[in-house]
Amino acid sequence: MLRFAASRLISLSLSLLAASVVIFAVIEVIPGDPAAFMLGLNAQEDTVAALREQLGLEGSVINRYFGWVGGMLTGDFGTSYTYRVPVADLILARMWISLPLALYALILSTLIAFPVGLIAAARRGRPADMGIMGVTQLGIAVPNFWFAMILVVIFAIKLRWFSAGGFPGWDNGFWLGLKSLTLPAIALALPQASILARVMRSSVLDTLDQDYIRTARAKGLNRSQAIWRHGLRNAMIPVLTIIGMQFSFLLAGAIIIENVFFLPGLGRLIFQGITQRDLIVVESGVMLLVFAVITVTFLVDLAYAAVDPRLRRRG
Repeated sequence: MLRFAASRLISLSLSLLAASVVIFAVIEVIPGDPAAFMLGLNAQEDTVAALREQLGLEGSVINRYFGWVGGMLTGDFGTSYTYRVPVADLILARMWISLPLALYALILSTLIAFPVGLIAAARRGRPADMGIMGVTQLGIAVPNFWFAMILVVIFAIKLRWFSAGGFPGWDNGFWLGLKSLTLPAIALALPQASILARVMRSSVLDTLDQDYIRTARAKGLNRSQAIWRHGLRNAMIPVLTIIGMQFSFLLAGAIIIENVFFLPGLGRLIFQGITQRDLIVVESGVMLLVFAVITVTFLVDLAYAAVDPRLRRRG
């Protein structure tokens, strides 16, 4: 297991290195000068040059790249051009919203998808299975921002059970903060639950055709008992892949939902950084999201090895 983890850790490090090069290169080729953007059209050239030097935009590309990477390794993400505060402080404040939102949505999607997928697999070809597959197809087809607007109309405007947007802060109480994240989490979770339920059903049906399932059925177990006792663990490999990918998407791809509900999360911070030409915020924020995605992939690989010992031996 240690050898398997070490090999995946080396792969993670190389992926992060490649990602940092790509992110820095993409930001560098974006047209426009952040210093000129901040000072306006009528700024003098010497003023723009002085601000560029103050922001660390002067010097060779190689030096600026290694300065950026070295700063991140020591916890220094630079200073925001717009807010004039350390980028690390901005990201940390926004992560306390984006990370709980992603976890909340992932928990909801998993709680919905697992029983739904198992019920559909246990009743393959029956009306319950066809009904579930129809509903999940609708959940995949409808975008999450449409779900968000419908939830706002029903639960915020009509019933007044939840607020239509904003975040009061965790200092005002855990349950109040969790309540403000409930509608965004549901809007994010419903499409992901539909995907996960279909994968769960497919994976369980694949295991039902295996010899050990037929042996279990021959010993007297019914279909549901064979699924729960023998099929579920072996069906978890593709499901774990989807769960890991979904968490990465929920953390990195909630920009639209954060804007619909006016949540000051990390996705909205990156969006504002793009519009304000605050490149250091964009670079550091995107790199952090890439790090989260690659780390989740690493943890999923470890979960594979824990579920299936054959992967440890192969690794």
